Amino acid sequence: MALVGRRDGRNFGYGRQLSYAGPQALKDMFGGGHYGTVKAHCDRWQAFVKWCRSEQGPGINDARQIDRKVLADYAAYLREVVERGDLAISTAQNRLSSLNRTMAALRGDQYVKLPSPSKALGMQRTGGRQSVPQGQDRDHIQRIVEALCSCQHPRAAAIVQLARATGMRLREAILADLPRLSREANDLGRINIQDGTKGGRVGASAPRWIAVDDHVRGALSFARQVSPAGSRNLIAPSESFLKVLQTIVRPARDILHAHNLRGFHELRAAYACERYQQITQHRAPINGGQRCELNQHLDREARRQISYELGHGRIDVVAAYVGGRP
Repeated sequence: MALVGRRDGRNFGYGRQLSYAGPQALKDMFGGGHYGTVKAHCDRWQAFVKWCRSEQGPGINDARQIDRKVLADYAAYLREVVERGDLAISTAQNRLSSLNRTMAALRGDQYVKLPSPSKALGMQRTGGRQSVPQGQDRDHIQRIVEALCSCQHPRAAAIVQLARATGMRLREAILADLPRLSREANDLGRINIQDGTKGGRVGASAPRWIAVDDHVRGALSFARQVSPAGSRNLIAPSESFLKVLQTIVRPARDILHAHNLRGFHELRAAYACERYQQITQHRAPINGGQRCELNQHLDREARRQISYELGHGRIDVVAAYVGGRP
């Protein structure tokens, strides 16, 4: 329990510094779990704290002084930064959403919040991908895998292969039940991604079957080879998921960046573009696919299938991977 004083005290009892209070309240709210989510909210809260201390900000260091006007002023500031081209609309909206969540954690109620971050900004995110996904070239991926292995990061190499071959998220690749997936690949010719999925969408009510090819088989085989003894996934029995993020994933990111890969999430986009071309026989819009080449029904069917395979509930999200409709 991170509450250090009375709830009606400074920063609602979470200490004297605004920068400290927000993260502590979030950790309480999430019960010490959901490390990635808490980390994202904390980073965005610190951006708000920095603004509070700046010349443009209100100069406050006590969350009890934060009211709806302060939130509205911060939204106006972010709007100016977006209009200058120094911040993406999506980033600004995420900062406001995290601000809402952190204020709720501090206060214990929903009284002080922005009802709609997008309306507060007066802007809508486009949602469509603006840059060609990295990692589409298989030779490029192989060079990254070799570099990770040479730096003693074989499990990170396994994550890269799984993500590129199946479209798995980082968490899904780390927690994948490798013996089960290998059995499904051999017996059924397809695998059902169920472990580490987002939002608890697992089981018979949320199947996520991926067709198996040689790339999937190779990724599963390599992952099983480097899986720690006594484990069914890429986490050793004595490790936590957080430990893997800190000791394996974080150092690996420097190697990815050195080999022109922004991050593991790019591999999901590369997978999506590949699947789009396999389904439609045309390049994904972000790769130069043209409107005249493809009818809208086939485009929509491809997006529906890719949404299913990536574990999303809406086909409009696919634009963030393959680009907007041609």
